[in-house]
Amino acid sequence: MATKAARGAEGAGDAEKGQTLNFKVSAAFKKEFKGYAVAQGISMTDLLKEGFVLSKAKRER
Repeated sequence: MATKAARGAEGAGDAEKGQTLNFKVSAAFKKEFKGYAVAQGISMTDLLKEGFVLSKAKRER
């Protein structure tokens, strides 16, 4: 059993490492999304984050 201090240290590492975000999309969407990310030279995670920022900005107008 991990001590409270050890669990806290693990939690701090998780914040830097990131959390898992799970949702389902069609195979065609995944292929297109991944292909676009590769073509742009960025990760799928970075593409998702950028899209989220743009979507929020558009909706806040």
